[in-house]
Amino acid sequence: MPHTTSRYLAEGPRVGIRHFTLADGPEFTARARESKDLHRPWLFPPDGEEAYTQYAGRLIEDPSKAGFLVCEKDGGGIAGFININNIVRGGFQCGALGYGAFAHAAGRGLMREGLALVIGHAFGPLGLHRLEINAQPGNTASLALARGAGFRLEGFSPKMIYVDGDWRDHERWALTAEMPTTGRPAPTTPFAQS
Repeated sequence: MPHTTSRYLAEGPRVGIRHFTLADGPEFTARARESKDLHRPWLFPPDGEEAYTQYAGRLIEDPSKAGFLVCEKDGGGIAGFININNIVRGGFQCGALGYGAFAHAAGRGLMREGLALVIGHAFGPLGLHRLEINAQPGNTASLALARGAGFRLEGFSPKMIYVDGDWRDHERWALTAEMPTTGRPAPTTPFAQS
């Protein structure tokens, strides 16, 4: 019998997650250009080929980063992205999440499903213990995604991250592997069948 494997690291009912590739550049950058009104002033994903190549290259090659594309299972189009940055190993086993939906997928729950898959992958195969999200207080969509995924608010940091030409205040949210998973769908992990 032929072996079948999914192209996704993990998948849910509507989306799957997979790593970035350099070949994703044309679709990713077109989606980023279409989504500027949605992203500004919070997020500035690469919208040109050269910028994408540098961005994806760092996510692919840097062991302190893990980048995931959230793709619709129906057609495979990229709905958004979720990156785990600043991965620290040793006694910390932590990473900081950054994410963005593309305009065509916004408000459809696809990123919520994708985030649950990334969390399962981070606490499973990646072996992390803690994930953090730092979001600007006015970024209601980002805060809603963190809250909906079960992250807890841990604090407020004035002038924390340099974004769009200035140091911006951020709320700090976190999730650990032992926190309850109520409200997060259990991800399914693909496997080879014989």
